[in-house]
Amino acid sequence: MTQNIRFAALMSALLASTAFSAEPATTGMTPLEIRDTDGTRHLDGFVWYPAAADAPTEPAHGNAVWEPIRVAPYAAPSEGTYPLVVLSHGMFGNARNQAWLAERLVAEGYIVAAIDHPGTSTFQRDPDHQRALWERPKDISRTIDHLTGAHAMAGLIDPDRIYMAGHSLGGFTAVALAGGRFDAATFDAFCTAMPDDLVCGIFDRWDVAKSPEDRRAIAQDLSDDRIKAFAVFDLGGTQTFSTDSLGAIETPMLVFGAPVTNSGLDLDVESRALVAALPADLTTYIEPAGLAHFDFLGVCTENGLAILKEEEPDDAFVCEEGREARRAEHAQIASDVAAFFDSH
Repeated sequence: MTQNIRFAALMSALLASTAFSAEPATTGMTPLEIRDTDGTRHLDGFVWYPAAADAPTEPAHGNAVWEPIRVAPYAAPSEGTYPLVVLSHGMFGNARNQAWLAERLVAEGYIVAAIDHPGTSTFQRDPDHQRALWERPKDISRTIDHLTGAHAMAGLIDPDRIYMAGHSLGGFTAVALAGGRFDAATFDAFCTAMPDDLVCGIFDRWDVAKSPEDRRAIAQDLSDDRIKAFAVFDLGGTQTFSTDSLGAIETPMLVFGAPVTNSGLDLDVESRALVAALPADLTTYIEPAGLAHFDFLGVCTENGLAILKEEEPDDAFVCEEGREARRAEHAQIASDVAAFFDSH
């Protein structure tokens, strides 16, 4: 709460001032806190935004395995009105996972926000939140509500330029927000025919859509028409959506598929199947050779791979080819995403 008051005070000072930087070049950052007044689904994350070029910076969102980005905590935002991008992390990921993308989008003139999804984040794995996957799209809508309503930065956000990007389970979240409707009966039939499918196994362990009440809740319309375009990063869960609902989506979709198979996802039943079902005139598909599922995470440190091999050997693959090759991939992905959003 103190952090929010501090940032609000900076915003008030900014809006009262006439001395603004015309060319912001620094990534400002403030924590994001969205309290759930009706229950326990509190959302925490970050907002990154254009700040003055001379704002002092420090490393953030890094550790011994992951390279940090540089941010100016609580710096006054630069003058202007900016498009907003909301990010959704993958299974057991967190709001820091695509900080690399936030930094690049801020440099292109975007405000970017990300939150930890309760139940499916690094820090929160409560089973009740976990199975309630219909809450994930609602988390994103709540974040948009907050940032365009009560948040101190609301006056800087252009409500006609709101976008969303999601990785893996965050891609599933994006498709639901675009209008994809969960079809429990069809998914059950798919999993009966494909019992070894990765998503089938995960959703079964999480008790997703097991009860009649949950099946109704997850099948509801979760779309948010404030979002003008989506970027979907190597999603999992395409087969949960009805083909009719995918074909009826009216929002532009940029879909990335990762052909390097180190995640257990099958492109033929995920990204490629999604693109085949979406309206062709609204869909752009990119499948870069050499791109792996975990290349949408941050750049690994020089010692990151060795640390994982010693301490978490089962997870070491997330840092394979995770430095200069990944850095180059990030630059291209960010460029593609910014260009796609700019065009919509």
